[in-house]
Amino acid sequence: MQRVQEVHEVMDFSKLDGLIPAVVQDHVSGEVLMVGFMNQEAWDVTRQTGYVTFFSRTRNTLWTKGETSGNRLAVRDVLIDCDDDTVLVKAERLGDGNVCHTGERTCFFRRAEGVTVP
Repeated sequence: MQRVQEVHEVMDFSKLDGLIPAVVQDHVSGEVLMVGFMNQEAWDVTRQTGYVTFFSRTRNTLWTKGETSGNRLAVRDVLIDCDDDTVLVKAERLGDGNVCHTGERTCFFRRAEGVTVP
């Protein structure tokens, strides 16, 4: 059984120019939905609102997933990796449940070819 330590609030934003990767997983199925980046402000907004918020590197601004489509991601749990520089957000899909901007339910719907599986 996995042991999870409670209450950890300090993240290390020093390694990727002030950003941390945020992996988002469906809280029921465990399916990986998407990966984005958070800066300190996005991390704080996510914790305060309960909705997954990222920092857009191309637009240089915060964005809350689903703010225009209605397909929000409601935080159900957050795990922090051992180096304090990546988060795993377990979320509930709201709206029609499609997470990817292409209309797919997850951003991971294409399989890589030519990968050797032992």
